Amino acid sequence: MIDYLGEWQRTHDCGCLRAGNIGEEATLMGWVNTRRDLGSLIFIDLRDRGGITQIVFDPRIDEAALEKARVLRNEWVIAVRGSVSRRLEGQENPDMPTGAVELQVKELKILNRTEVPPFQVDGMVDASEALRLKYRYLELRRPKVLQHFIRRHRIAALTREYLGKRGFLEVETPFLTKSTPEGARDYLVPSRVNKGMFYALPQSPQLFKQLLMISGFDRYYQIVRCFRDEDLRADRQPEFTQVDLEMSFAQEEDVMQIFEGLIKELFFHVLGKEVIIPIPRMDYQAAMDRFGSDKPDTRFGMELRDITDLVKDTEFKVFRGVIEKGGVIKGIKVDKGASIFSRKILDELSRQVTEWGAKGLAWIKMTENGWQSSISKFFDDSQQAAVNQRLGAISDDLILIVADQSNIANQSLGMLRLEVAKRVGLIRKDDHAFLWITRFPLLEFNETEGRLEAVHHPFTAPLDEDIGFVEEQPGRVRAKAYDLVLNGVEVGGGSVRIHNMDMQVKMFRVLGISEEEADQKFGFFLEALRYGAPPHAGMAIGFDRLVAIMSGVESIREVIAFPKTASATCLLTDAPSHVDGRQLDELGISLK
Repeated sequence: MIDYLGEWQRTHDCGCLRAGNIGEEATLMGWVNTRRDLGSLIFIDLRDRGGITQIVFDPRIDEAALEKARVLRNEWVIAVRGSVSRRLEGQENPDMPTGAVELQVKELKILNRTEVPPFQVDGMVDASEALRLKYRYLELRRPKVLQHFIRRHRIAALTREYLGKRGFLEVETPFLTKSTPEGARDYLVPSRVNKGMFYALPQSPQLFKQLLMISGFDRYYQIVRCFRDEDLRADRQPEFTQVDLEMSFAQEEDVMQIFEGLIKELFFHVLGKEVIIPIPRMDYQAAMDRFGSDKPDTRFGMELRDITDLVKDTEFKVFRGVIEKGGVIKGIKVDKGASIFSRKILDELSRQVTEWGAKGLAWIKMTENGWQSSISKFFDDSQQAAVNQRLGAISDDLILIVADQSNIANQSLGMLRLEVAKRVGLIRKDDHAFLWITRFPLLEFNETEGRLEAVHHPFTAPLDEDIGFVEEQPGRVRAKAYDLVLNGVEVGGGSVRIHNMDMQVKMFRVLGISEEEADQKFGFFLEALRYGAPPHAGMAIGFDRLVAIMSGVESIREVIAFPKTASATCLLTDAPSHVDGRQLDELGISLK
């Protein structure tokens, strides 16, 4: 038998009753979190979004309510009326905000029953991720999971307040737009009215926000949904949210200051942590040379050191061969690593390094008597001493060396640095290390397609001093681009945009985009650039990534209400799915 609310109205949520409410009448509604049937008394923890309140069914208060409550089970939906009373001495729960009181129930309504849940909602997680995603609405009932979304809401609200105070207008841009594939693949939407033609879901509002600057909006922002048809990882989803903004008459310094202020405010008000600004900055090349990554985790040291000049005269053929081919010899030092890393572990690390593209890994254990290594015999005392000094190595330290072309050595050692740091516990999860990476290469060569492509996007402006190299030596050109890195994760990126049509056309030409193709894909934008585009710059922060890091979770799936799996499927709704043939006929589509 199911009851109906009728004229009942909730007077309090389940997390707000305190000692000051003792003696008041209250009506609570929620889910049965736990129950304890003692025969003459039944205690239930009643849960809603606000928290948990203990309610008690006592025959001295209402015997009918007690008998009705005997059928209750976890996750049933109920409403109760009663009076707030103090818990008996010794039965208070200081770990609960409502732990000093309980509700003595006078009336009970059973609003809905439940099947046995496929996993336990209260308590420890006891189900696979696939099962939890299929029944995501049940997992969202967990108070700990709910807190992620309360925090997400608060971050969004603070962001809107912060940007609004600084003159930014929130403007919505289209979801159904033109396909201009650059980078990831577009999600396409067929048009029924214009058969054979397609919209694309936006990978970002890039061109529209630049058009808003041409429109004179001066400062725009949007907390916007974006879509990319790409392979997924822990920090990727086919649909995601970003904090997107653009500023007219601005350079990179202006954009960076806005975001630094936003980050400082969010971390202070949400986490109670102080972010020191200005945030440190590092050129792209320095980041690659020192950390082997354009998104370095600077919560710990263990920087890469180039020792090519110190070992160029070695008798070790592997090193000499690499140097003769223009390669480099680089290493990292692991404090106390000699006693921590066994030969078995070093063999494991060697295999990983080769999987990351390097030819191999050399290692040296520092002892009181000097180097312990299979390569020590190829280096005289002066060479060994110079390497030790360059790396700052002393007894019981471990030196790990990669010899290869510069980009491979940097990248493989950078990944090795992270792996070693995890193994020895150098990464402090409660720390938050921010870093700006600037002066990226404007272009890079795509080996698969055999052409140059934009590192960020084709609307990024080159550094003023590099403009002369754009057509003749494009590989030398650096960009007015900047990424914000947090704990080794790129949380956002932006750039000063090209606002001159001639430069934009030149950029398309360098990228191998013909005049006809440029007109077909970007003609509307090139046309707009003819009508007084102001200098402008902007940036976007991955909102899901930021919330995940601030919530202390590994995957952005934890802070997205209904996320997709790694294969871009929704286990809850079974999307994507086949559609009725009549729908395809209306769209003029047939399947191969």
